[in-house]
Amino acid sequence: MARRLLRKLIVDLPAQPWDPAVLSRNFSSESRLVTMIPGDGIGPEISESVKQIFSAAGAPIHWEDVDVTPVKGPDGNFHLPQKIFESMGKTEVGLKGPLATPVGKGHQSLNLALRKAFKLYANVRPCKSIEGYQTPYTDVNLVTIRENTEGEYSGIEHEVVDGVVQSIKLITEDASRRVAEYAFKYARDNNRDTVTAVHKANIMRMSDGLFLKCCRQVAEENKDIRFREMYLDTVCLNMVQDPTQFDVLVMPNLYGDILSDLCAGLIGGLGVTPSGNIGESGAIFESVHGTAPDIAGQNKANPTALLLSSVMMLRYMGLTSYGDRIETAAFDVIREGKFLQQCDGFENIKIVKKVYLLEKTKHILNIEKKEKKG
Repeated sequence: MARRLLRKLIVDLPAQPWDPAVLSRNFSSESRLVTMIPGDGIGPEISESVKQIFSAAGAPIHWEDVDVTPVKGPDGNFHLPQKIFESMGKTEVGLKGPLATPVGKGHQSLNLALRKAFKLYANVRPCKSIEGYQTPYTDVNLVTIRENTEGEYSGIEHEVVDGVVQSIKLITEDASRRVAEYAFKYARDNNRDTVTAVHKANIMRMSDGLFLKCCRQVAEENKDIRFREMYLDTVCLNMVQDPTQFDVLVMPNLYGDILSDLCAGLIGGLGVTPSGNIGESGAIFESVHGTAPDIAGQNKANPTALLLSSVMMLRYMGLTSYGDRIETAAFDVIREGKFLQQCDGFENIKIVKKVYLLEKTKHILNIEKKEKKG
């Protein structure tokens, strides 16, 4: 009985796959070690949910938990702990819950620190409408690809004189070309036909001009993919009017941070949006919502974003069949509406009363225990 129920949950239902967020790598189906960064606030809870769902699905993954709380170095500055470098050196793949960064002088964003430490140059976020999750938009199917290492987030800031602060926007040809090449390769490998370069080269003629120049050059080398270029403000206007006109969008760091969140809002919010950070020798997949400390430890947190990010991770590792099973189960539960209440964006995390996938998995596991006793 339990096996039949499990098959219904994660095998027999019609698949609704997201596009793979990254290129599949040639990993075998043998058990693989993955770095788990549980994170802060609700992070440990949703990370545990993912672990239990993976176990129920039989995914061949073992986890190595790592705390990335900064440690003070001999230079007096705070740094990522050595263990994260050791773990990622072994696994090359990580899954990360939400991280809190104290506001104020002397504290660097941990998310930014991880991207820089492991040279994760492209942030990939598929945004696709989910059946059973009602929003004003019903046919969203696009992917944002954000340059992840420079731009306004380079962290180059200083006070010129009292009351005047300067922030430097760093754009390089190497980084711009690299993310553009990734965007076109992603489009081709995932049967998408259009790449749109998002920019403000009409105002920032040198910095965004260089980014756009690199995109144009790469487009000339990939004639099989349609190329468009569009101002950021025009993209935002058109996106809320008709998101179906967009396919793959590539952009500098700051624009990607803003636009990817806007796109997440079209499908229900950050709580249902997966994300992956891709580097040349590894990747870290993540939930991009906040830590929600007000409900931490209360078993109210919704694990959807981290779970769908883990599906991206499985596909990246070449474990596509396991990713499809877990994703199908997630979408089935959302369609049923059994545990997920109607909600508005990330605020749903405050009203979700059960970790819906975990509850369903626990039900299956409990049946198996009863059958064994019987």
